[in-house]
Order: sequence, then C-alpha cells, then structure tokens
Amino acid sequence: MTHTEIEITAELVRDLLRDQHPDLADRPLRLGARGWDNQLWRLGDDLAVRLPWATRSADALLRKEYAWLPALAPRLPLPVPVPQRLGEPSALFPRPWIVTTWVPGEPADRAPVTRAAEAAHTLAAFLTALHRPAPDEAPADRFGRGGPLADHAEGFAKQLASATEMGLVPDPDAVRAVWEDAAAAPDWAGPALWLHGDLHPANILTADGTFCRVIDFGDLCAGDPACDLAAAWILLPDGAADRLHDAYQPAPAAATLRRARGWAVLRALSGILIGEAGVRGRPGGKATWGPPAHAALRRLVATAHR
Repeated sequence: MTHTEIEITAELVRDLLRDQHPDLADRPLRLGARGWDNQLWRLGDDLAVRLPWATRSADALLRKEYAWLPALAPRLPLPVPVPQRLGEPSALFPRPWIVTTWVPGEPADRAPVTRAAEAAHTLAAFLTALHRPAPDEAPADRFGRGGPLADHAEGFAKQLASATEMGLVPDPDAVRAVWEDAAAAPDWAGPALWLHGDLHPANILTADGTFCRVIDFGDLCAGDPACDLAAAWILLPDGAADRLHDAYQPAPAAATLRRARGWAVLRALSGILIGEAGVRGRPGGKATWGPPAHAALRRLVATAHR
C-alpha cells in the first residue's frame, strides 16, 4: 500500500466539488470510511465521494466502476453504489475520483449474518442476476480472478507458508488438500460471466441479520463464476453454503464447486493474514478481517470430503 502524497480532508473534497461539480459543493460532508483502495466521504443523505488514497491501482478501478456499473446495477436485486459523476485529475488532486450513490448498512466483518437461510437465498439471487455473459470488451481483473485457478498456485503456497509460520493455520496439510482438489478440477468451459470479483465480508453490508447491499465493484471482471461462488464459505455461517448453491441458477456443476473451494481458500488465507496484520498494528492490516477468515477456513477443511 502506498498512501497518496496529498492528505485528503473535508476542505479538499469540498474544493474538488466546487471546481468540477459546483451544484453539489454545498451539501453536508463528512468522512464515511477509509477502505483498502479509497476513502469514502458522505455527501448529503444520498451521495458519497470516493477518492483513491492507498494504492496506485485505485485510479483504474474507479474508472472501471464509472464505465460499467451504471448499466449493470438496474438488474441486480440488491442495491449497489452507482457512480453519478466523474472527477478528473487536476491541480488540486492528481487522481480521478467519483461521486456515487450512498448505500447504508454495516459491513459483514463487523456485523455478521445471523439469519443464515435468508442470507443464503439473498446472495444466491444476487449472484444469479449478476452472472450473465459479459461482452468481449469487459475488463480483465488485475489479479487474474475469474481465470484458471492453477495460475494462483504460487500465491497459495506463499500465503499458506506465511500463515503457518505465524501459527495461524493449525492443520496446513488439510488446507493443502482442499486446494489440491480444487486445482485439479476441470477449468471453466462456459462463457465469461460478469463477476464481482471481491466478495469478502468488508464488501457486503448487512442489516437485521441478513445481506442488504453489495459495495466496491473495483474488481469487476468476467470469467469463471467459481470465483464469486466461493462467497458461500466466506460470507455465510456454518452449514449455509449448500443453501446458496442450491438456490443459485443454473445449478453449478460439481467441478465449479470444487474450484469455488479453491477460491475460498485463497480468500480465507488472505483475510487471515490481513487480520493478523491489523492485530499487530501493521500498515494495511484490518483486525476485523481475521475472525470471519478463520471461520471460513475451518468450514472448508471440515467439509473437504463432501
């Protein structure tokens, strides 16, 4: 992570609005959140300003959302933040930024699901609606999500080794067995489908014990739906993964679910490492990511032979 050289303040955000979108500049403004790539500032009751701050890749991700999400959002059964305005780099701020709709809710890493059956069906309906064939010009993912799982073997090995060295994985052989089975599954042979690409607990919001909104489409891409179907183990409580896969349409093939387990292992290991970095106070760490990631890895190992 490389924090932007310019400190982002309320005064700066308001100056940017006055410069490029003056009709919005007098709305109430307050900090909403500091995410992995962007800062989010509430703008009145129904809008927000997203500005890149912690990664160099954030610029392209914001432009991607602005280009593609307005056309995808109307068909989705859960509300998502829809870009409304684009801010171009300027003397005030040398990076692009967007004005988007505000969607309320609490991130699932802070407010986990408690109504498992309803949440499973809600997420299945969202993924069923999103996973439609994408056009040839659909964006590729920066990390290869949606592509062959085998391409991530080196990353898996490094993450598992790091987590094991820190004593965070009690049975690395069992985790490796889940991965090896997933990596041996046949590759996706269908059309490239639209994917969210980054479904982890901080990117889905909850209210009243179930999912209510999906946020952060910066990793929107096209490819193998197994990448998103991994969310069944990452986001849902014990025993609820099958409910999601049973409700998802068309019914996923056995090979797709095997690959989805591999994607879930990658996501869980990443969350464990980021969570531990947060506990230790290291840059980029998020302590709230650890508990759901540990729970996901336990679920995957426990159901490895099903």
